[in-house]
Amino acid sequence: MIVATAGHVDHGKTSLVRALTGIDTDRLPEEKRRNLTIDLGFAYVPLEGGTVLGFVDVPGHERFIRNMLCGVAAVDYALLVVAADDGVMPQTEEHLAILDLLGVEAGAVAITKTDRVDPGRVDEAVEEVELYLDETRLAGAPCFPVSSVDGSGIETLKAHLEAAAAEVRHRPAGGHFRLAVDRAFTVVGAGLVVTGTAFSGSVSVDDRLLLSPARIPVRVRGIHAQDRKAERGRAGERLALNIVGQSLGKDDVARGDWVVAEPAHLPVRRIDATVRILGDETRPVAHWTPVHVHLAAADVTGRLALLEARSLAPGESGLAQLVLDRPIGAMHGDRFVLRDQSATRTIGGGTVVDVLPPARGRARPARLAYLKAVREPDAAAALQAAVNAAVEAVDLVKFARARNLTESAREEVFAAADTVRLGDGERDVALSRMRWAEQKSSVAAALARWHERNEDAVGPTEANLRSAMEPRISVDLLRLAIPELEREGVLVREGARVRLPGHRPKMTAADETLWHSLEAILRDGGNRPPLVSEIAEETGYESRRIAAFLGRAAKLGLVVGATKNRYYLPAALRGLADSLERVAAESADGTVTAASFRDRAGIGRNLAIEVLEYFDKIRFTRRSGNERKILRPADEAFGGGAGPEA
Repeated sequence: MIVATAGHVDHGKTSLVRALTGIDTDRLPEEKRRNLTIDLGFAYVPLEGGTVLGFVDVPGHERFIRNMLCGVAAVDYALLVVAADDGVMPQTEEHLAILDLLGVEAGAVAITKTDRVDPGRVDEAVEEVELYLDETRLAGAPCFPVSSVDGSGIETLKAHLEAAAAEVRHRPAGGHFRLAVDRAFTVVGAGLVVTGTAFSGSVSVDDRLLLSPARIPVRVRGIHAQDRKAERGRAGERLALNIVGQSLGKDDVARGDWVVAEPAHLPVRRIDATVRILGDETRPVAHWTPVHVHLAAADVTGRLALLEARSLAPGESGLAQLVLDRPIGAMHGDRFVLRDQSATRTIGGGTVVDVLPPARGRARPARLAYLKAVREPDAAAALQAAVNAAVEAVDLVKFARARNLTESAREEVFAAADTVRLGDGERDVALSRMRWAEQKSSVAAALARWHERNEDAVGPTEANLRSAMEPRISVDLLRLAIPELEREGVLVREGARVRLPGHRPKMTAADETLWHSLEAILRDGGNRPPLVSEIAEETGYESRRIAAFLGRAAKLGLVVGATKNRYYLPAALRGLADSLERVAAESADGTVTAASFRDRAGIGRNLAIEVLEYFDKIRFTRRSGNERKILRPADEAFGGGAGPEA
């Protein structure tokens, strides 16, 4: 169990820890000289059964609140220290407010310096503290009068803490590993050591992690968990990690950094959250107020963008977005504290809801409904609520990343929610069953209307179908929905077009005669079909008539217009797509260049570029510089089986 002290300066926190553990947590020369705790101090006491009681001694002076916040960011138990002679003081109140904002629910109060006052004054101090506790999560916490000078009450308090340690519920070790760095130093013979509290997951010796947000690869050479050498550390423990990396030094690490498993590396500058303003603030907090955000060990400046109102009154809560001046690590459920622009007082705090907000529309009704849904702590319940509230669909990849779900946990959560899942390997979304039924009806109705207006055509392209839908849905959702709609028999894919299962377009007798001639010419052309002008020259027809006919044939799904003047048989174009897939599979990074595609397909450079641009247009591939990556399988982009070897 990790216990953090809290309380006003000079109320005896360090002396109390020394009396409880025999360890002086003031380690800095300046702390010794000034008899004042400046930075975090640590002490550990082994208990029966192999457990360890750890103490984090935090500074009480208002100038060092930043360090205090770092120390109490992820503790199991709070030990509020109040001197009997002074009673509750300004920093007592602020520290108590901070503990409340951070969600610390277990704790006790030590009424110190009882050797300086008479018993009546001790009773008054206890009553005063209990009054302040009543409005916080620590209401009802036991009070222990103690003296670090004569030792009275120390053993009773120690026994209470040991009993609490035996009953504390360990933090679940789920999620990818995350450790908030609060110290970094070098040890002769070992190298760089970082310390902090593990927020999630577990770590073992030789694990490969990332120093975040800089994204520096590191390897764990050694671990101390709760001040003991260990092969493994887990969520809830204070850990010291001996890490190594290429050219890695102490200057590369700062308080507020994270050491994380790669999937948990997610530096963000915009965080959607629930925010509560302290009740003792003298005026409302306005939209876009400059603030200091303290999250885990980080202290970063930014702005508070309110999402539901122009201001929050003292004691009020609401949804807000933290717009930060530099990226930090954060995940759903992390708690934070807000201080004013000059960092002189605590004004509020809250809980992270989502770390992957959209680029625009942060206060739109649909977005607010999503945030209210995913505030639910249970991931499966949050997903179900989000899907039920969604206008369209919930991005499952973003949902899982924001909540730091491992692959196994992700599948358990998705299976527990009653949804319809659509995915292509890169993107997965979920819809409510009611929403999916509406989408199916909308697609079927749009296709029926399109067929009624275009009886001689096989069906619309994906883009044409989307335009015909009422209401329209996003391009991505339609793309993900079409394979499932085909599996459920709502539609049939014919190359790049879709149709209702019962629709059969018809060709006029004249067009059928012309098609027999042109089909042979296009088949002979294979991967390099002739241009419209070349077909016209070979058949003796005018180019204008050939172009018009091929346009009609494209609507029937007989040909595909890869460019304005060149048409492919669907099987030939599908064969080129299969060739591109094979080139990508053989590439080390899965990319394809125009040259590598040209060589595999056996076509000229200009034609290769034309085909690749068509593939980009139908979202089979995406271009980045001189390379392309496949966005979805050829089976999905073109339908049907594999084409001939190209």
